[in-house]
Amino acid sequence: MAANSAPKMINAHDFRSDFPVLQTQMNGKPLAFLDSGASAQKPQSVIDAMNVVLEGGYSNIHRGLYSISQQLTGDFEAVRAKVASFIGANSEKEIIFTRNSTESINLVAQSWGRTFLKAGDEIILTEMEHHANIVPWQLLAEQIGIEIKTIPVLEDGSLDLAAFETLLSEKTKLVSVVHISNATGVINNISKIIQLSRDFNLKIKVLIDGSQGAVHTKIDVKALDCDFYVFTGHKLYGPTGIGVLYGKYDVLESMPPYQGGGDMIERVSFDGTTFKGPPYRFEAGTPAIVEVIGLGAAIDYLENVGFEYIETHENALRDYGHERLKEIDGLKLYGTHPDKTGIFSFGVQGLHHSDIGMILDQCGVAVRAGHHCCMPLMQRFGIEGTIRASLGLYSNQSDIDQLSEGLKKAKDMLG
Repeated sequence: MAANSAPKMINAHDFRSDFPVLQTQMNGKPLAFLDSGASAQKPQSVIDAMNVVLEGGYSNIHRGLYSISQQLTGDFEAVRAKVASFIGANSEKEIIFTRNSTESINLVAQSWGRTFLKAGDEIILTEMEHHANIVPWQLLAEQIGIEIKTIPVLEDGSLDLAAFETLLSEKTKLVSVVHISNATGVINNISKIIQLSRDFNLKIKVLIDGSQGAVHTKIDVKALDCDFYVFTGHKLYGPTGIGVLYGKYDVLESMPPYQGGGDMIERVSFDGTTFKGPPYRFEAGTPAIVEVIGLGAAIDYLENVGFEYIETHENALRDYGHERLKEIDGLKLYGTHPDKTGIFSFGVQGLHHSDIGMILDQCGVAVRAGHHCCMPLMQRFGIEGTIRASLGLYSNQSDIDQLSEGLKKAKDMLG
């Protein structure tokens, strides 16, 4: 959608019909799907785009001289250009296809990190990171002896940026921060974090985990000036098995391959191998061809809806949800900072989150119960886990009402 065009204002009830699963029931109740933060449902257009390839145009890509291979190669590479445009990259050469955000971060850790970091160098994470942005750096610390520091989380779920400034040192080489917390929905001020890093030392690299960010808001990596930005297809209304790593081209060009194999080489002999430039250097083996096509269809769908609409719609539902949750005695919400998206993370006094989740299931409400792959953040709040209800562009007030009524029933049954 053109930047200056008006958003396509669509009532949630109108486009819920684009998602087949939302026309079904769960345990005899209308499905209130409130687990989009874990993995979003798929519109029919994404399903159809993948089926078209599987039914009538599948082949391997990049090497075939026959027509359907050449056609699919063109379609595949067109998605790379589409992703570059979607996030505001300078070139499709800055877009690497991976399996998911987790692999994207591991790629940076093992390629850039193993090459440019040494024992004693420091990287800065946050207390709210998903395990996917913690464990790869811990593995690297075990391998080469880097030090990991963490930005504290305040009581409202936001980051203590004053503390962040004190963590920066001449040893800081990387800052790696989640854009939007998957556990609480709090939106981090990544522009300020990047600027503080640059002001301290222009050589500090910045990686942003956009697994939630790319879903809920329009991304412009050039304006952000981050070195890396990662996101995953399955949260973006696309298929599983496909993720994206954006990297500034000069940074990618300085990095060695992450894995070796076919399609990432210029020439192989037993005397040595020469590699292609980015992005192909990092895409060894047959890629997720059908999934890339599905990702392209998901981006088309999102851009047709428009992020202006998505943000307005989800923010209105967020506010409505907060009001309904206030009706539940003993409910405590985690992540109360006003700058947040449509993720409700909460507990109910005296009740275990798993028990609540099971009762909500019987009420047709799909939520996530547990630590949400954010165990350090749960420890920060002094809890084992929460109930997390997360919105998508297809969510509506009926979903929130069904959640509220289900919580009241859980209190009655368990209290």
